Amino acid sequence: MITSSIGTEIGFDIESAVKCVQDYSRSVQIDSFLIDSTGKTLFHTRERGCIFCKKIQNLLDGRVNCEHMHLYGSYQAERFGGKYIFYCPVGLVHWASPIIINGIMQGAILAGPVSISDREEILMEETVKKYNIRGRGIDELREAVGEVQIVEPQRVTSLSELLFVVSCYLSDKTPAEYREEMEYMDLQSEISEYIHLLKSMGSGDGEVKDSYPIEKERELLSLIAAGDKNGAKRVLNEILGHVFFATGRNFEIVKARVLELLVLLSRAALEGGASIDEIFGLNFKYLKQIHNFTNVEELASWLSRIMMRFTDCVFDLTDVKHVDVLHKALDYIKKNYMKKISLSDVAENAHISPSYFSKVFKDEMRCNFNTYLNRVRVNMSKKLLLDPELSLVEVAMRSGFEDQSYFTKVFKKITGLSPGKYRESLGRLKEEITG
Repeated sequence: MITSSIGTEIGFDIESAVKCVQDYSRSVQIDSFLIDSTGKTLFHTRERGCIFCKKIQNLLDGRVNCEHMHLYGSYQAERFGGKYIFYCPVGLVHWASPIIINGIMQGAILAGPVSISDREEILMEETVKKYNIRGRGIDELREAVGEVQIVEPQRVTSLSELLFVVSCYLSDKTPAEYREEMEYMDLQSEISEYIHLLKSMGSGDGEVKDSYPIEKERELLSLIAAGDKNGAKRVLNEILGHVFFATGRNFEIVKARVLELLVLLSRAALEGGASIDEIFGLNFKYLKQIHNFTNVEELASWLSRIMMRFTDCVFDLTDVKHVDVLHKALDYIKKNYMKKISLSDVAENAHISPSYFSKVFKDEMRCNFNTYLNRVRVNMSKKLLLDPELSLVEVAMRSGFEDQSYFTKVFKKITGLSPGKYRESLGRLKEEITG
């Protein structure tokens, strides 16, 4: 088994992987790189890595962790059937595909960054605001972004599909098997039955159950909620040690207890803000894996890896996840503001629960979802008001407002003028300019 420079085992043929990355990069003319299961870069088609990131690191003052970002994209690719396109914290686009061996992500191939031109100005504004970049720094950021290759969104999608095929060559899973697994994961009824099964298992061994360290479970939950991975791992090992001792290492009883702990870890991840679909999907996959184990040592190692993965879903990758969620949300609003859309619609598009999305959006944007949506619609209505041929009713409808009275109320609250008065002021301004 080959290990990386930080001691992590690499469960795939690294020489073949490097060649695949090189061939892919040469073919599509996009920088590409290979990471291990911790996010550590093993190979990059540029000797010095991502040139853009190196240029702007001083502007961001170490506030962007690229390894976490790459790992997040790879986890999402694993979750969404082998491919995932995502934004980095400064608004550039990457895509990732995992290398899966024996049902576990051993590494991933990623490509990027590239710029999607119609988003560049919005992303520049968001980055400047988020990282409080001032003065010359704004010009440096704009210059660095300007040097990044521009790729059309449709081509990015195709490049992501191609990378998926490349990664499957290194994995032990074919594209067809990925699709089959995704179909299984979409069967919410089966997932619900599975959750019910987990909750009901292990109730017949009264003596063991009575001696079970419930207080350790509570401690484990609190440590996961605090993002303390090392502490959580320590307590989990203590719980497993107690289970092994109390059961005499009876494999079937240990397996039941391990499944109960899986539910516990799932609940902690969900309470921390992880996506319901993501955690349930992972659980479904893990349930299939557990039947492959034949001894308690394998079960203990497997559960420890699951805990680390669940905490990654919530904590280590939180900043990256929030950035990606925010970009998806703003992009969805920009494209659909003229329709009837709700917070739930946008949350579903970003693949997180509505309540957690509401919190993330308010924290990042400093306003609630409806306020932001109304601001977008009012800004778009201002452009429409320039056309004297459009009635106020038409302007309201094209801007996404369901009726003129509500449009007028919101418009006046934001601008201080009614739509009619605003249009009149535009007319007077035009007359003054034309003389």
